[in-house]
Amino acid sequence: MARAGKVAGKGRTAAEPATPEEGAGSKGASFFKGGEISPKKLYKIGEIMRHTGISRQTLHNYTMMGLINEAERTDSGHRLYPESVFETLKQIEMLKRHRTLREVKRLLGSKE
Repeated sequence: MARAGKVAGKGRTAAEPATPEEGAGSKGASFFKGGEISPKKLYKIGEIMRHTGISRQTLHNYTMMGLINEAERTDSGHRLYPESVFETLKQIEMLKRHRTLREVKRLLGSKE
C-alpha cells in the first residue's frame, strides 16, 4: 500500500486535513458528518474595521451594548468575531439611520 507523500514542512500526509491553526487566519473548527473538519473563519477587530470602515471604538461600543457578540478570545485576550458579524453590522448601520441604538438593540434582539 503506497503512502501519500508528506506535505512540505508540515509533517503530515497530503490526505491528512490541516489543523485549524494551519488555516489562513482561522481559529477553531466545525465538525460535520463523517468526522471531517472544516475550519471556521473568525475575524479580529482590525479586520472588521478594514472591511467595514467602522471605527474600533464603535465596534467596541456595539460589543459592550450586546449588539454584536464575540465568538471567542485569543490566548492574549483579543476578541474574535464570527463571519455573521458583517451581516449584523449591515443591519445595525441600516436601522440606526432612523432609530436610536437602544431601539436597534430591541429590534435585533427580537429576531433571535
